[in-house]
Parts: sequence; C-alpha cells; structure tokens
Amino acid sequence: MTEPTRVHVPLGERAYDILIGENLLESAGERLVTMFPGRRFGIITDSEVATAQLPRLARSLDAAGARHAAIVVPNGESTKSMARLNDVVEGLLEARLERGDIVLALGGGVIGDLAGFAAAVTRRGMDFVQIPTSLLAQVDSSVGGKTGINSPHGKNLIGAFHQPKLVLADITALATLPPRQFAAGYAEVVKYGLIDDEDFFFWLEANQPEIFAGGPARAAAIARACEAKTRFVLADEKETGVRALLNLGHTFGHALESATGYSDRLLHGEGVSIGMVLAHGFSAQLGLAPSQDTGRVEAHLRRSGLPTRLGDIPGELPGTDHLMDAIAQDKKVVRGALTFILTRGIGQSFIEKNVDPAAVRAYLEQMR
Repeated sequence: MTEPTRVHVPLGERAYDILIGENLLESAGERLVTMFPGRRFGIITDSEVATAQLPRLARSLDAAGARHAAIVVPNGESTKSMARLNDVVEGLLEARLERGDIVLALGGGVIGDLAGFAAAVTRRGMDFVQIPTSLLAQVDSSVGGKTGINSPHGKNLIGAFHQPKLVLADITALATLPPRQFAAGYAEVVKYGLIDDEDFFFWLEANQPEIFAGGPARAAAIARACEAKTRFVLADEKETGVRALLNLGHTFGHALESATGYSDRLLHGEGVSIGMVLAHGFSAQLGLAPSQDTGRVEAHLRRSGLPTRLGDIPGELPGTDHLMDAIAQDKKVVRGALTFILTRGIGQSFIEKNVDPAAVRAYLEQMR
C-alpha cells in the first residue's frame, strides 16, 4: 500500500499530522488504536455518510479491537445548530465516553465543525480526530481547529478553537460525492491560489480536468491546499490577523447562505465561489484590481461547474437590506466596522478594514 502524503502542523504540544491518501479508512482502526491505546471512540456522522463510509470505518475499528459507538445526525447545513449540538453531546455522554476517549468526526465540513465543537465542550474538552469525507472538508475545514455551529444571527458565530489530534483525508471517499458537492469543495481549493499563490491558480487552470477526473493531480491539489492552510494557521492560530485572508469570498458567501436559509439552494462552497467573484469585482470597482482578473476567476469557476453570480442562485433572494444585515454580523466586524478580504489581482489578497457600507450596498444593488 502506498504511504500517505503527510502534512505536519507543528503547534508544539498540540502538533498533529494531516495524512492524505487512498483507503485510509481501511487502515484507520489500526492507526487509531496504535496512537490512542485503550481509548474508546465516539463516531459523529450524518445520515448520508453513515451509509457511504461508516461501515468502512466500523469494520476497521472492529478489526483492530477498538470499542466504538456511532451518533448519526441529519445531513445538511441546518445540522450545525444548538439543538443538534445538544443531541451529539448527550449522545456522547449516554455512550459513557469519558474525557480521555476520542471523538471521530466522520463527514464533511458540517460534521467536522459540529463534532469538533462537541468535543471541545463535552466533559470540558475531549480529544478528537477529523476524518473528512468531502473535498471541502479535506482541504479546508478539517485543518486548523475552527469548530462551531450557526446562529439565526449568522454562520459560525458560536464555537471554539479546538485542534484535532490527527486528520485522515481518504481521497477514495471522494468517489461517492455527487458532482455538485465535489465542485463546491473545489471552490475552497481555488481560494488558496487567489489569496497569495498565483502560480497555484495557474496550475489549477491547467490541471482542473484531471483533478475532477480523479487523477494524480487530485491528491497533489489537496496536499498543496492543506500546506497553504497550515501556513496560515501557524502564522495566526486564533484568526486575529493574517488568517482572516482565508475568508476570501466568505463575507459575501456567508451572507448569501443566510439569505437562502442555510439550505441546499446554496452549498457553502457555492456561496464562496460567488463571493470570490464578488470580492474581485468589488476590488476592481474600487480601482484596486484589474477588471480582467475578475473575468478570469469567474471563467475558471464556471468551467468547474460552480455558480458565479447572484442570478445563479435558484429562487428569490431577500433584499439588499438582509444581505447587509448578515454582512454586519460577520466575525471579522470590529466595533461595527466592516472588514473585507479584497484583492489587487490574482494571488494578491489583503485585509481591508473600515470598508464603506454604502459602497458595499451600492455594489450589491448593481450585481442583483
């Protein structure tokens, strides 16, 4: 069996590895029992992943003699709620999992965020392992320790920084993803090129067909994205500075997710795709970036099967007031001042504080 690619996250005593490779679910039991001898495992997953991937993990744990219990929650962004958090915490307690046992987050970004937050608060803190099964989770949300749930006031407003002990990114799990879900995850891959790595964006333009087809470029793209995410986490673990660059496109995207009720009308990565085009277009309108870069970014995302405009979202959108209210609740807002990730061109993103709300409002009206 080919050894997985290893990306190390050197956070001192909280350091961990990201392993990227094929059939890691089949070897997970032996690896976890070796790493955590004598521990029991609480698997948190959703109804769809429970069918597609849970049997693989359960067989692996059984073969290694590991005791485990599974808690299955509904699929979808609405699961990142206080009610489901309570279900998961009570499930862990009902299974008599102790503080020294391990929570396994098996699923996409929703499960990783929910299970990680549950681990952070159950018995005042349990260790957990991320086993991401979606592309979005493998390249972004499983790495860096941001966990949490949504509030009616906005996305990810309730949570904690809680680093995993290990990330197992099994790329064979991606074979079961619907094309729409894979494309949504790819938006987060593109993001890393647009932030500060123009060469990576150009590489993605050249290799996108192979990434989608499942060739060697897929694993290479995932590893490179994880390396980029790790670099930002090491520089700014608690997102007080440069780590905010990872939110390129997210301020607009989160507002659109709120406007669609965190439903399947707009997946997270789809919101980020539209948001990244809006961020480039807004930057161009402010005279900060060349307008042709907006077109190039939009063309690549559209070729990848992603929405790029507000009009691509099915159904009616609330008015601009709703979008501005959601933007005002963004986690990057400081004392009421809007902060956006803007750009001077592909690979040249920067943090802009005190953005004029009137300019944002006018731009959104123009884009509707």
